[in-house]
Amino acid sequence: MATTDRNQPLPQDMPIPGEGLDASRMPGHWLLARLGKRVLRPGGLELTRSMLDALAIGPDDRVVELAAGLGATARLALARTPATYTAVDRDAAAVTRLSALTAPGPTEVRAVRADAADTGLPSGSATVVYGEAMLTMQPEPAKRRVVREARRLLADSSGRYAIHEMCLVPDDIDPALARQIAADLHEAIHVGARPLTPAGWKNLLAAEGFTVTARRTAPMALLEPHRVIADEGLIRALGIAGRALRYPAARQRVLHMRSVFQRHRDHLGAISLVAVPDSFAR
Repeated sequence: MATTDRNQPLPQDMPIPGEGLDASRMPGHWLLARLGKRVLRPGGLELTRSMLDALAIGPDDRVVELAAGLGATARLALARTPATYTAVDRDAAAVTRLSALTAPGPTEVRAVRADAADTGLPSGSATVVYGEAMLTMQPEPAKRRVVREARRLLADSSGRYAIHEMCLVPDDIDPALARQIAADLHEAIHVGARPLTPAGWKNLLAAEGFTVTARRTAPMALLEPHRVIADEGLIRALGIAGRALRYPAARQRVLHMRSVFQRHRDHLGAISLVAVPDSFAR
């Protein structure tokens, strides 16, 4: 598993998506993970915590996290000791990491390898479903399938659904500018990025039977030093920077991603929405 190619970031103790891919071609979020970054959400740890607070996860909840990734948010959710927690991810390396999660209380924890739009979990088996930094990367039909799957999973009596995604601002952004931002993001992170405006995200949820009950936004500052330190802590942030300095291809990619985020900072943000099924909206 180890490599001496200085164009590659350092390997990790446990499997991480992107193994075997050159740093110049690797999807941006995998590259950052291989450099040691744990928080890969557009609004950072603060917006994730706000989302979890709004979900009000408690000991009776059955939680499903879609595209759970490296488990950073999973640990925060498990600290709230739900009755069950199920991580869903389609990447085998991610599922291996997620399978090693433990809870501080009696929570039943499991990880499932499946697509977020087709989890294979029973209908009505969850009271809380959430996903972060995943819908942005999907085209419109796929976005709708994932939201529809979340609605299917939710128990009717107390279901809550939350998303944490990249957004475009303002709501009336010029469509040509929106397309240019999406193209620039795709070129930088090597993954199709199709963020919506706040109104667009709300309308997406409404079209699949949800009513938004809480909303919060934050700047898109994923790679800004103050956000990296806030999300990762000073020691880990220094480690990430040190790895990037040692591996030129990785450093070049990170600097390019950051330059794109900065170029469009007036029109890029992060958003968290919490919603309930229409029939239970208050």
